[in-house]
Amino acid sequence: MTGFAMIRAGLVACFALLISVLPVSAEIRIKEVTSPGGITAWLVEDHTIPFTALELRFRGGTSLDAPGKRGAINLMTGLLEEGSGEMPAQDYARAVESLAASFSYDADKEAVSVSARFLTENRDEAIDLLHQTLVAPRFDQDALDRVRAQVLSGLRSDAENPNDIAGRAFSKMAFGDHPYGSDGSGTIDTVSTLTRQDMFDAHDAVFARDRLFVSAVGDIDEAALGALLDTLLGDLPETGAPQPGPAEVTIEGGTTVIDYDTPQSVALFGHVGIDREDPRFFAAYIMNQILGGGSFESRLMTEVREKRGLTYGVYSYLLPRDLGSVYMGSLASANSKMAEAVAVIREEWSRLAREGVTEKELQDAKTYLTGAYPLRFDGNGRIASILVGMQLDGMPIDYVRTRNDKINAVTLEEINRVASEVLQPDNLHFVVVGRPDGMKTGG
Repeated sequence: MTGFAMIRAGLVACFALLISVLPVSAEIRIKEVTSPGGITAWLVEDHTIPFTALELRFRGGTSLDAPGKRGAINLMTGLLEEGSGEMPAQDYARAVESLAASFSYDADKEAVSVSARFLTENRDEAIDLLHQTLVAPRFDQDALDRVRAQVLSGLRSDAENPNDIAGRAFSKMAFGDHPYGSDGSGTIDTVSTLTRQDMFDAHDAVFARDRLFVSAVGDIDEAALGALLDTLLGDLPETGAPQPGPAEVTIEGGTTVIDYDTPQSVALFGHVGIDREDPRFFAAYIMNQILGGGSFESRLMTEVREKRGLTYGVYSYLLPRDLGSVYMGSLASANSKMAEAVAVIREEWSRLAREGVTEKELQDAKTYLTGAYPLRFDGNGRIASILVGMQLDGMPIDYVRTRNDKINAVTLEEINRVASEVLQPDNLHFVVVGRPDGMKTGG
């Protein structure tokens, strides 16, 4: 290991330690900061260590791909760390490393995410490098070819992965030709034909102030954050590509079996969901915790795993998206057991819709959900991610303080009414990938 590499390794280790030792805060004090240039961010100050986590989100994500260019925004996002300004990829990487900073980029159907971590003493230099990424990416052809090859390799691997096969099929049935209905990574055909100009076009579509959300947590005050926001983001264009319209959920009840030679089948199941803005959302959220929200005490886990041994795990989850929401679940089971597992899930879905939950189930779910919530705030980076997600979801700035009150306010009568409205057993559709005994495509 070279001397520089050893220094770098030591800095990274210290960085990780600084992040990990932050205490769970009993109260997160969030301030709304508006820069002189009019950019708004949420801030939590923490001056115990000289470190800041910064999170940026640009609404729209891969759903902003231009027609015929599926996968362009995903590929563009993967190229953001491959050089900018006058710096080719290797020079840019060395500059970031020399500051012991960390930048990461991601894209999904909802947003493009930019995450930055930096020490206070290197804040200005780190922000200058990140600014280059956002306003002056290079998209060099050699970098484009290299990252494209990685994406294509991933797509080929996904084509053989039963979980990905099920996910693509369910999305297509649920959302049709809407961007939600296809993989944001694109296809082998579309990604293979993307050009360098397509990368610049994708960049212009995403990085604009009209879809920007920002949070910062750490060793920075309001004045410094305001100046940082204008330096980093002030020269972004005001508008980007138009957002897609609403996504109608078109999936209907039934079963789709996709033949795949494997001893264990996987399944995704679901129907239309509930938007986060719906006044019934908190009741539905608690209801889902009882039905299949991830604990071993959930009804699905009890009935499918504990009583019958049909799977190692089965889960259900609300998936509220900006443009269209679904209520989904997943499991894996031996081919010989999948049909029984599906039948049990259908029955539990129907039973909860028909009979509701008990007072004990409601109180146990409330205790779990309210007790687990503070544990999410376990470090600067995690807090910054939560705050920017709250903004994307349209939550008020006091949500952290009021969230548990909203959970506790849900009554048994309310949750049982919502269960009968939100759960739709007749519309529940299973996509099964494998060779499950006794199952075939149909209603």
